[in-house]
Amino acid sequence: MIPPKKTRPESEYPPRVSPILHEPQSPSIQILKTKFFQSCASLPIAALVGWLSLPGLAAEDWPEFRGPTGQGLSTATNVPTQWSATSNVVWKVEIPGEGWSSPVLVKGKIYLTTAVGDSTNTSLRTLCVDAKNGHIQWNVEVLNPAPDAAQAMHKKNSLASPTPLVRDGRVYVHFGHMGTAALDLSGKILWQQTTLKYSPMHGNGGSPALVGDTLVINCDGETDPFVAALDAKTGAVRWKTPRDIASARPFSFSTPLAIEVDGATQIISPGSGLVGGYDPKDGHEIWRARYGDGFSVVSRPVFAHGLLYISSSFMRPLLYAIKPAAAKGDVTDTHVAWTYAKGIPNTSSPLVVGDELYIVSDSGIATCFDACTGNLHWSERLGGGFSASPVLAEGRIYFQNEEGVGTVLKAGKTFEVLAKNDLGERTLASPAVTDNTIFLRSKAHLWRIGQ
Repeated sequence: MIPPKKTRPESEYPPRVSPILHEPQSPSIQILKTKFFQSCASLPIAALVGWLSLPGLAAEDWPEFRGPTGQGLSTATNVPTQWSATSNVVWKVEIPGEGWSSPVLVKGKIYLTTAVGDSTNTSLRTLCVDAKNGHIQWNVEVLNPAPDAAQAMHKKNSLASPTPLVRDGRVYVHFGHMGTAALDLSGKILWQQTTLKYSPMHGNGGSPALVGDTLVINCDGETDPFVAALDAKTGAVRWKTPRDIASARPFSFSTPLAIEVDGATQIISPGSGLVGGYDPKDGHEIWRARYGDGFSVVSRPVFAHGLLYISSSFMRPLLYAIKPAAAKGDVTDTHVAWTYAKGIPNTSSPLVVGDELYIVSDSGIATCFDACTGNLHWSERLGGGFSASPVLAEGRIYFQNEEGVGTVLKAGKTFEVLAKNDLGERTLASPAVTDNTIFLRSKAHLWRIGQ
């Protein structure tokens, strides 16, 4: 999914010593528009399209990548804080094939994708697992792409990396350039869309976003990147918008996020070198902000306090806080509130809890900022490499590293580790959370962790 990581010198990382509290603004923070900070406290946290109030969506559901808000926030209770490969494991089931799509949960059923076979005969499949006992209820082949479509990819990617989305009795699954499909909850295929062709680089990674009756996907390949929307009922292409970027490396892997700006819905879609706000009706670009040479963008943006938080990803990632615009045009010089340059993730998505913003770099450095100003509260090493995005539950932040170790922190302006939990198996997928439970996908298994 991403190119080999460029090693940075040790001096570029925060120190290993105790947490840094309320550090004054440093050269790493570039304050471009102080008026944003003056008004930040009065800005409501904008309502996301797709929050818990949607019909048919229960509070315990986790229906898409990063949960009901798409931002890693859970309202679950009695969520476990301690586990291992042998303790607090309610069940563990082997998942056939290979895939790094994150599990989603709706009405007691878990949905995920996998790829079975080899480069000459690949079966792209969707599975439904009973959350109560771990039994696989159905396992359906969705697509059987041509051998040349299942090309070589990055070692941290798979042919089934995008996460399913479940809404209104349908399961939407996306396999990048190989196709997209919708199934009903019994596993019956309702439609398949395989006409949106592009040449991927390192495989696929971005998950779909549902905006009303429109399924939006990023198609950022090695040439001619674009954003596309499908009719959620039929799979027909509604619109296709070119990125219009000058980057020599246009490939990226991010997941769109729908937000409201001045009462109107926008689709926020990061790509190489820029992030744009798009109109869900016809796909036209409303605004854009540039971030230089950033490419291979993986993380999903988050939106709080009237600001979007986005990583520019490779090679040297910067964290951007951007005020989305209602008017059309390039807003790079007017709407970037602040940036930060150290310990920024290439892969993992940010998390906002109250007034605090949390990130974890690919090399395992967790950092907490003031979300409005970018002032640093603390920055500490968790250990290991990170691809999964953090999750909030009951005032705790859950970080899952690639080596299978989950670190639980107390949310707040001081750094406090509550637990470290080792599954002993590689984990790149992000967790799903519900009452009394965390679901984790590892290289070979799906786990239900419970009290």
